[in-house]
Amino acid sequence: MGAVMRITQKGQVTIPEDIRKKYGFLPYSEVDFVEEEGKVYLQMIKGKTKRRGQGIVAHLRKSASVKMSTDEILALTRGEQ
Repeated sequence: MGAVMRITQKGQVTIPEDIRKKYGFLPYSEVDFVEEEGKVYLQMIKGKTKRRGQGIVAHLRKSASVKMSTDEILALTRGEQ
């Protein structure tokens, strides 16, 4: 039998590190719970894993409100006006 884990009040459970590494469960991986014959399995949704940085960049891409060229941005960061 594997490691015995406890479910928190929020319904969370920690996946043991060796299992995460072996099966590639990275932070922000999307998973599905599959029920079969009275058992529940955790299944990773392939192609849905985003690393933290990818999510941040995707979010920021949507939030730009000022149109500036690269030269204008560099001038601004250098204090040139």
